[in-house]
Amino acid sequence: MKKSILTLVASSVLLATGAVSAATEFNVVHLTSPESYNHQSLLVFKNHLETRSNGEIKVNIYGSGQLCGSGKECIAGVQAGMFDYFPTTVSEIAYYWKPAESFDLPYLLPNDRVAECVYGNDEFMSDVRQNVIKKAPNVRLMMVANSGGWRNFATTKKAIKTPADVEGMKIRTVPAKVQQDLVKQLDGSPTPIAWPEVYTALSTGVVEGTKNGIVDIVQSRFHESLDYLTLDGHAYMGGAWLMSDMKFNSLSPELKRVVLDAIEAQQQYLNSYPKHNEYASYEVFKQSNGTIYNPTVAEKEAFKAATKPVIDSWAAAANGEGKQWLERFQTEIKTCEAQIEASYNLTM
Repeated sequence: MKKSILTLVASSVLLATGAVSAATEFNVVHLTSPESYNHQSLLVFKNHLETRSNGEIKVNIYGSGQLCGSGKECIAGVQAGMFDYFPTTVSEIAYYWKPAESFDLPYLLPNDRVAECVYGNDEFMSDVRQNVIKKAPNVRLMMVANSGGWRNFATTKKAIKTPADVEGMKIRTVPAKVQQDLVKQLDGSPTPIAWPEVYTALSTGVVEGTKNGIVDIVQSRFHESLDYLTLDGHAYMGGAWLMSDMKFNSLSPELKRVVLDAIEAQQQYLNSYPKHNEYASYEVFKQSNGTIYNPTVAEKEAFKAATKPVIDSWAAAANGEGKQWLERFQTEIKTCEAQIEASYNLTM
């Protein structure tokens, strides 16, 4: 109590003397640890905002689920104006705007360059943003960045080299329907398990595998139970960063620019993080007697063919808007592939 009174008195004195001016506060929440790439990227965001705004903006970061315990809960907090910024996944955006599920369909995005090109297209992202905010008022999609690389099959008992190898295996998935349908299509048993419980589920044999990127696997010590990793790259782990639209629009035009520049810097960090950490993570996996398998082009095509019904059934069940967005997403991918192909011709 004494400390609180002293703090209030000191603050009043400073305000009276003009030593302190009110700053706009950004309250940022996330569910991962301080060592995670999400938290580390937020330090980039915080540094940029606080220094480039000359103290007009202050960023408070609350990690490890301190203020909200799930994606839905945190997004609801953003909607209510309790929080100002939160990282979720593309699949969780689909809880509000169904067509976003199409971005998570298997094997559509082929590599980092194409994914970064698609999600770096301002016109495409602006249209996505407008649709999300219509379905989830006050939830402004700021960017989609890499959130840990690519989802690959990682298993405890046997390697997955062909689609048939998944048959009968209990594979941990995120709650997203698309990711569960992928395992079902390969005759596996999808088992949705919350992130904090995955380590125990693998170590106790509740599941025989998971679908994660190597950086997440090693950072969360899953490699202590996993013996095999197949680099099939069936899903790009797109991290969707959501901001309070009211907070963003309360800023002056100058401060809005500072925020957008900070997000650009943060996105650069997030997109480079998996690339920077993959090699060391692969080495840790191999040193713990893990075996890494890189499918051939033909083998990867077999996985694509085996899981195409997931795409077809999604399209058949989607309404007109959903089909249009799937087609647009595929068009964006083809456009980016053509641009990258043209860049090879210019530099060779």
